[in-house]
Amino acid sequence: MIMDKNDFIVSKTDLKGCITYCNEIFMRFAGLSEKELLGKPHNIIRHADMPKIIFKLLWERIKQKQEIFAYVKNLSANGDPYWVYANITASVDEHNNIIGYYSVRRKPNERALDVIQDLYATLLQEEQRGGMNASALCLSKVLQEKNMNYDVFINHLQNA
Repeated sequence: MIMDKNDFIVSKTDLKGCITYCNEIFMRFAGLSEKELLGKPHNIIRHADMPKIIFKLLWERIKQKQEIFAYVKNLSANGDPYWVYANITASVDEHNNIIGYYSVRRKPNERALDVIQDLYATLLQEEQRGGMNASALCLSKVLQEKNMNYDVFINHLQNA
């Protein structure tokens, strides 16, 4: 499944990552109904090819009220994978307390996916060999070699 350039997948979760809102496009790509999605952990659509370090980074950032962009490979209910370019932010109340999380996903730059798929495969290998710390070290080394931080790297790929 490939997103159209005009598609925007939108979802909201509670503090634990359980879905509280999802738009029609989310349901279509997930292959699940609103009833099947609401109240379920967002990782219901997680693909096994995703390195855990990406989600660790994501959670660290959004819990600090920092937005993050990430390439994410998801899995629809029928087994079809699909890639998204995700922007995730914290939702806050009038006192600036986090009350949930908000994500908008759009079509990823297809040229960037070649780089990301290779990177994620390497991160997964490192994770299997030495756990999440090994995967984190590998990601850090790649970014250092590119002389970029994570945000610059991800945004560069999307806008290249």
